[in-house]
Amino acid sequence: MVEQQEASEDAVMTRIGQAVMLLHGGDREEARNRFGLLWSELGADGDALHRCTLAHYMADAQDDPGDELAWDLRALTAAEGLSGDRPDGHRDSLAVQALYPSLHLNLAADYLKLQRPDAARIHLRQARDAADRLKDGGGGAQGAYSGYDGGVRAAIERLELRMRGT
Repeated sequence: MVEQQEASEDAVMTRIGQAVMLLHGGDREEARNRFGLLWSELGADGDALHRCTLAHYMADAQDDPGDELAWDLRALTAAEGLSGDRPDGHRDSLAVQALYPSLHLNLAADYLKLQRPDAARIHLRQARDAADRLKDGGGGAQGAYSGYDGGVRAAIERLELRMRGT
């Protein structure tokens, strides 16, 4: 039974990955369609890591900044739900901890697009704090995400500079 559940969870992540490839390939509409179908299949009680990952990428597929914000908020809500669902040190909990800097960075960018600089600053600070926790080994994710960590840190710096210029 456990093997069957793990296989079905892997299938969900594979489907998310396929839609992400469409998104990165420029087919935003088909990516949105696939993300939407998968979201409806997962439902409100679906696995939090799946919902977090899916909402995180669905946000990137949106054309409207308000819709993008709504999906990024769903991703953060799912991540926060996962933290309570899994024991500390569980691999999914570690994966979500590594996502927090990016989740908050995306929210900061969303709020900036919507001309809400105060909210953007709050999430930018939370992104930096979450990235610092990874650097300090918070959540045990140090090392495993070093390339990702560097990219997120660089993006935080770019957004910070952009906000200073506005």
